[in-house]
Amino acid sequence: MENNLSNPLIVQSDRTLLLDVHAPLAEEARSALLPFAELEKSPEHLHTYRISSLSLWNAASAGLGPGDVLSVLEKYSRYPVPLRVMDEFSGVMSRYGKIRLISPEAAGAGELAEKHGEDAPPPSATGSGDLFLTSNDEAILAEIGAARPLEKLIQKTQGGFLVRLIDRGSVKRELIKLGWPVKDEAPLVKGEPLEITLRTVSSSGKAFAPRDYQKEAAAAVLGSGGPGSGYGVVVLPCGSGKTMVGMLVMSLLKTNTLILTTNVAAVHQWINELLDKTELPKESIAEYTGDSKSVAPVTIATYQILTWRPDKDAGFPHFPLFRMRQWGLIIYDEVHLLPAPVFRITAELQALRRLGLTATLVREDHAEDAVFSLVGPKRYDVPWKDLESKGWIASALCTEIRLDMPGDLKIPYAVAPSREKYRMSSENPYKAAIVRELIANHPEDYILVIGQYLSQLETIAALLKAPLITGKTPNSERERIYQAFRNGEIRIIVVSKVANFAIDLPDASMAVQISGSFGSRQEEAQRLGRIIRPKKRNSYFYTLVSRYTVEEDFAANRRKFLAEQGYAYSIQYWTLEEILVSENAHKEDEP
Repeated sequence: MENNLSNPLIVQSDRTLLLDVHAPLAEEARSALLPFAELEKSPEHLHTYRISSLSLWNAASAGLGPGDVLSVLEKYSRYPVPLRVMDEFSGVMSRYGKIRLISPEAAGAGELAEKHGEDAPPPSATGSGDLFLTSNDEAILAEIGAARPLEKLIQKTQGGFLVRLIDRGSVKRELIKLGWPVKDEAPLVKGEPLEITLRTVSSSGKAFAPRDYQKEAAAAVLGSGGPGSGYGVVVLPCGSGKTMVGMLVMSLLKTNTLILTTNVAAVHQWINELLDKTELPKESIAEYTGDSKSVAPVTIATYQILTWRPDKDAGFPHFPLFRMRQWGLIIYDEVHLLPAPVFRITAELQALRRLGLTATLVREDHAEDAVFSLVGPKRYDVPWKDLESKGWIASALCTEIRLDMPGDLKIPYAVAPSREKYRMSSENPYKAAIVRELIANHPEDYILVIGQYLSQLETIAALLKAPLITGKTPNSERERIYQAFRNGEIRIIVVSKVANFAIDLPDASMAVQISGSFGSRQEEAQRLGRIIRPKKRNSYFYTLVSRYTVEEDFAANRRKFLAEQGYAYSIQYWTLEEILVSENAHKEDEP
């Protein structure tokens, strides 16, 4: 391969990729990298990607091979691709599929006899297991047999190991920790049948049809319908219709479905969408939350109710929901937030078809491998900017506004413990004046002011004379406020992190982020997602950050994910003089 200095990509032998964002094919290359590379750094000129084992296994599960990866790298690379890199990629990708999980019947006595002698019995002959874990490589089988974490989960037999159905997910999780992703080909149960048909005209009288990318996402999860198809994760931007993908999968599988989501408002949105866009009668849909605990062929529950328990030593009293009906499909909304107890029960539910929906697989606890092994590999992903260019989500202008701390707080900040430093900088009182000024500058926009700390939010809400929604706000009151916002009766809501997820406010066109959960990248993505549902106008995303404080460092980390999606932040510096002028102007306007 010869040098091509106009190409955007530099491939390095440590598995990092440098993307020159100014090169002619930069955007095209970025889209081609997404199936097998993860963005790490995104400053102004060169973005850094890394090809990890997990990203390669995701690619392998989607049917890509080392040749496909090499083809992309050679097409866009400025210099020859280091041979050592490709050797490593081949080795990692070849691990996917080396270990297979199948039914004992699928293994068959004949196959085992060929390996271990004609008298070898089929695995089911022992009567002690439901699934068969196998490999064509004797060394791999030996490594599995010697792994201490697997001692109580598997039983050695001819040609492999027996695995109880209940341990299916736990075995997969432990093996991926050892660097062996399992290709799960064991059959999935169909569940109790249920006729689910999508309307062509919604109940509100609007014609609609699934978009092309939504149909592609559903097809990627369901595959050809053979063994092992029917599970995985779909990654789509907020506002692009992940719920529609879920309903499309439901309509194709036609089975009893359990949907898990983040809060009661999201439960009600799922119910409303199902009633609006499917032929399901109301009695076939149930809510299982703190407010109402009923079960129907389609049941929508919150993670919070399922993970509630009276005390830390007690069991989870609502876990029986997972066994109340013959579910054929479980949908995990915002799957990147899957709490540990639900991970645990999900490990037992591997015989069911599983669909994870999310805008980002980023987890701050780095448990992405758990999502891969227990829910399924990433089956479909699409760049946010691609959907924006086609008009499926709104354009967003992202701005970070930096401001100084008040003089009387600089010394208390300097001597404060690190955690208190973050809170002090987040609650910088000068932020209130900037919020008021931004709102005054956007008289036509519908605005969410989002923050982390309740005392700060209460102050801002009182100043703006705007309703406040926090975790303490009753669900009925939240619904009332959200509906008033949708109806145009109010145009400003002050919200805590309860509004990070699954809140359908299509007319919201501006968000002002005054504080956040430290450096959470997924929270940044979710908050932007509140304002990019398709509309005719641009959306505005403002983040207020105290200068020369730890908040700057956390803000830089929060920006990483959106930078990966192609969003550029402009930086503004507001001086003390500008802030005081704004404060005084608003005081003069007060009655």
